[in-house]
Amino acid sequence: MSELGARASGQGRIFQTSGDQYIEEHHHHYGAGAAPLFGTAPVTRPTRPAAPDSVRVPLVGRPPGVLRNREDLRETLSAALAGPGGDAHVVHGMGGCGKTALAYWLFNEAVYTHGRVGFWVNAAERMSLRAGMLAVAGDRDASAGELAAATAGQRAAADLVYHYLDHSTDPWFLVLDNADDPTVLEDGAWLRTSPRGTILITTRHATSPLWRGPGVARHALGVLPLDDAAQVLCDLAPDTGDLTSARKVAKRLGSLPLALTLAGSYLAHQLLESWTMEEYDRRLAEESTAIVDRGAAGYGSGQSRQLVGRTWQLSLDALTEQGLPEATTLLRLLSLLAADPVPLGVLAPLARGQVAVDGLLPPLPAHQLEPALRGLLDHSLAELVDVDGVRCVRAHGVLLDSVAAAVPKDTRPNLARVAADLLEAALPEPPGQRGHLTLLAPHAAALVTAEPGERTVVLAVRLVRAVHESGDIPAALAMASKVVAVAEEALGAAHPATLDAQDARAKALMWMGRWAESEKLFRTVIAHRERVLGPDHLDTLRSCRGIRQPLALLDRPGEAERFARRAVEGQRRLLGENSPETLDTWKSLLALLAQTGKEREFDTEASQLLEACARALPADHPTAVDVRHEYAESLRVLGRYEEAEPLARSVLAGSIRLQGDDHPKSVAALCLTALVAHGLGRFDEAIATLEEVVERRERALGPEHPLVANDRARLTEWQAAERP
Repeated sequence: MSELGARASGQGRIFQTSGDQYIEEHHHHYGAGAAPLFGTAPVTRPTRPAAPDSVRVPLVGRPPGVLRNREDLRETLSAALAGPGGDAHVVHGMGGCGKTALAYWLFNEAVYTHGRVGFWVNAAERMSLRAGMLAVAGDRDASAGELAAATAGQRAAADLVYHYLDHSTDPWFLVLDNADDPTVLEDGAWLRTSPRGTILITTRHATSPLWRGPGVARHALGVLPLDDAAQVLCDLAPDTGDLTSARKVAKRLGSLPLALTLAGSYLAHQLLESWTMEEYDRRLAEESTAIVDRGAAGYGSGQSRQLVGRTWQLSLDALTEQGLPEATTLLRLLSLLAADPVPLGVLAPLARGQVAVDGLLPPLPAHQLEPALRGLLDHSLAELVDVDGVRCVRAHGVLLDSVAAAVPKDTRPNLARVAADLLEAALPEPPGQRGHLTLLAPHAAALVTAEPGERTVVLAVRLVRAVHESGDIPAALAMASKVVAVAEEALGAAHPATLDAQDARAKALMWMGRWAESEKLFRTVIAHRERVLGPDHLDTLRSCRGIRQPLALLDRPGEAERFARRAVEGQRRLLGENSPETLDTWKSLLALLAQTGKEREFDTEASQLLEACARALPADHPTAVDVRHEYAESLRVLGRYEEAEPLARSVLAGSIRLQGDDHPKSVAALCLTALVAHGLGRFDEAIATLEEVVERRERALGPEHPLVANDRARLTEWQAAERP
């Protein structure tokens, strides 16, 4: 029995979720003015789905003005764009070699020359990939209900996206940028060919088996030829030297485009000094050995990191000489986060002096944050981007890797503490703002990996639970699994923070339909929490509450009831029986008592619960509506249809008012009214209502979903019974 009142039979499985997938249009603006970076008003998000154009613009902060060299590869890929589609192309190479610049050029070629619809998706993390691809499906006319079901894990998200891509009326070009971890593509689920479009993947990973699939072509991208590399420097800083001196600098930097960009931007934005390319080459020769050693420490001796390391330290030294040593601290702080865009709102508490920065070297006082950030922007060590209307700062991943490796060990804990404080302050209240969480989650995952400890694990678990509450269960499960692995290694399997991560993972497993795994993990967490925290600790009781649902779905209602009673009784003592959390746990007892036929106990519990709920909560509170839903469903299970009928209609009206017609809770309430009508002998009404339920669930979940199959089988049975 689910909390939405649906019952699984045979091999059927029940899923439920909360929250809708909202897709918002955004545009990128890259102004050169000096407007305050931290003085922007908060973004007001719509309460209904907006135009789904958020993947129509490449997420590139500074588009390349000129794309040097790459003629052969550009010709090959341009020919693919001119063709009918049905192929995928993987461009692989070291970080900083210009893969994204090439993809940007091809994107514009596809849109403006070949008339294709262009889509750009960040494939660096599972959460950003899923959100972007579902935005693509929304652009291709997927409904809000379908998107919500896919986001919540009720429907295969990749199947939904490629269904709409395959049936697109317009030819398209899709870029999956920064797919440096091929596992994010989930064994190829997100990498398919389609007759209606062409796909381009950029990655540092050259040998993944995914790149060898049918219809997938691989293309290696290396550093630039020396003459072209020198020309890049001349493009960026034409007044600092000729091609001969530019060749010297380019050769020392290995002709890596990212390193060339950093060097050229530095030379072009000098204020207090006016180095020529000859002088810059001499400084590189003096500094490069120490920089390379620091840049490679702990990260291997990757060529791209070493080459980039030769440039960023000179830029930071120059900023320090200009009176901005804080730029070094800020870049180090960013290096502990992901290479994804960081909302400026995350950094705003630093500018307002609301986060303690004690122990940071150099210090980062509030009044110096904005000048420090502008210094990083001026030297191309960071860039401003706009993501769904949110202004963000972003630095290249290779640059961040190199900087992070050079952070002194005694500085890292203080930087990690400040980063955790900033991310925690940025958590949305209430937690269900999925768009904002999509921006924050990669940084929490990167921080806990870069500096594992109790503080960062606790923060990451908070993000996992917030993502779960937003309805993105697959993303919550993926992030929880990563946090559990880090926490177990850093803190031990029995540490309270590790147990909290395991509890969050067990909950996500349950919502994904992996009930046996969920039950096993919940039992492990309960055993550890009983020993470490005690049997009556609130966290122990919450795990007891958590395990009762997979047990019930595994058809073990007796065990589920024992755990539910233990949780309810403990929460009454610790939180009071009027607490929404207590009431929410208490309602689960009703379904279990009805399921096992304990009608007298059911009546007693229901009477007390309804009185407490009416006393503590307004009638339209979500928990109050859920309690009435569970009570009505339990009455139906007991065959008390006359009592259930007015309650079921009230619940349906309340669910629609709170979540809308197509929300899974609203559809479950509609299904309950059909079941009650059938029990009362109103067969025509029941059949018509169940037909509507099947139509809505099939549109949202797909025709193969077990819940849809159960509804359709019941509908067929009812229709057959009504035939003469």
